[in-house]
Order: sequence, then C-alpha cells, then structure tokens
Amino acid sequence: MKTIKIAGVPEHFNLPWHLCIENGEFEAENIDLQWTDVPEGTGKLCQMLRNEETDIAVILTEGIIKDIVAGNQSKIVQVYVKSPLIWGIHVDAQSKYENLSDLKNTKVAISRLGSGSQLMAYVNAHKEGWKTENLKFEIINTIDGAVVALNEGTADYFMWERFMTKPLVDNGTFRRIADCPTPWPCFVIAVRNEMLEKNPEIIEKILEIINQTTADFKEIPSIDRTLSERYHQKQEDIQEWLSLTEWSQEQLTEKMLNNVQNQLLELSIIDKKGIFTDIVQS
Repeated sequence: MKTIKIAGVPEHFNLPWHLCIENGEFEAENIDLQWTDVPEGTGKLCQMLRNEETDIAVILTEGIIKDIVAGNQSKIVQVYVKSPLIWGIHVDAQSKYENLSDLKNTKVAISRLGSGSQLMAYVNAHKEGWKTENLKFEIINTIDGAVVALNEGTADYFMWERFMTKPLVDNGTFRRIADCPTPWPCFVIAVRNEMLEKNPEIIEKILEIINQTTADFKEIPSIDRTLSERYHQKQEDIQEWLSLTEWSQEQLTEKMLNNVQNQLLELSIIDKKGIFTDIVQS
C-alpha cells in the first residue's frame, strides 16, 4: 500500500475526494490517500507543498501559478474545477459601508500573504479602477478570524467563496455587498515534482479515479442533500452552487496559463512569467 498525502480546503468542491476515499476506491488500487483539511487556504497549501507536508494539493489556480513562478517545486497536473470561483465581498452586518465603491482605500482582511483572498483583492481593485498599491491588509488566518476582525473594526471587508460564507450572511454576521468571480478556472490539482518523478503511474491512477467521480458527480442521487448536510448550507443554495460549478477532467492549456499569467503580471502579483513546461505537467 502506497501512502500519498493530499490537502485541500474543507469546502463542498472537494466532496468528490472524500466520497472516493470513503468508498475505498483508492484503497482498491493499493493507494492509501490521506486527506488533510486546510481551512487557511491556498497560501498554506503552497507552503505545505514546499515543506513536503503534502504530496498533492487541490488549490486555487492563481495561487499555485504565482508560487511555482516563485520557486515552488511542483507542477499542475490537471484543472479540477473549470468554472470560476465566485468570491463574495463581505462587510460586518453593522458596517457603515453600503456599496463596493465605499470600500476604496479601506482595509481588507486576508487569510495570509499570497492567499487567494489577497490575490482577489488585487483583481477586484484593478476591476474597480482603484490603485492596487493603496491596498491595506489585515492577516486573519481563517474565516473565524475574519468574523472577529470585521466585528472589531481591525479590517473593513473580507473576500471569500460566496456560498461557503452565505451561512454567515444568513445569520446576520456578515453582509455581502458584491461578487467578484475569478477570470479563470478556479481549482487545479498540483503535485510535488519529486512525487511526479518517482510515482507517475500512481498519480495517473489517482486522477483516473477522481475524474470518474467528478464526471458524474451531479448525477449522484440526493447529492444536494448530502452537500447541504455536510457543509451546513441551505439546500436551495447548494442547488444554485451546483448549477454554477463545473468540474474538469482536462489539463490546463498553454493559452489558459498565458491568460492567468498576463493578468497576474498586469497586477504586479508576479514580476515575470514562468515557462509552460515548468508549471504544467505535460
């Protein structure tokens, strides 16, 4: 039995992995796939790949591209979710801010430096015509930290996946004032280079298993109810989320990589573009 470590956010996108593990599908192929939930998100996942704390990460596209360009010895092996991630822009329910324009020159809560929440703050600022150099950040680690920061006023707004944050809007903790979808597919699967070199057939088998599940994921009977119960979401919200979410079984194309890198370059998030073959496993 070969042990492989995998990590990702504790969000509904990743239920297919848990179903495959629980159903013994990896075990049947002699693979002990050990999942770690990482609520801190992409910045932490990049660090775990670098530190060899995980072999595989299910990770935000822009975050891992930025980190591979900066020297992370990993490669993207596949797009996992091809639809955009819809980031909600949230303020405290009692906040004086009513519109997106009110947030110009205020402080944004981010999980950590290099996180998706930080990169998307740049994307949003650029989209709104704000000067990105004027962005101010408060590091809050997790969504619970964001609740405290917005409530106490140490930060003014917080960007996080809209549907995972909706229970906090429904219960009156946050107010969502706008959405900001990523201009690229949201999640990819990244693997440490050493693992790709030593165990290419195991990685291939893992992808084959997960792809069979994601291809038919929406057809699983009562999947909306399962997601709703596991992730404490209203069933109608899950149904809307499912209608907007498309999993992928394909590799990232050179054209798509160029598109992401050009935007990251324009936002000064990266200072040079990486080479396709250094970033994507062919």
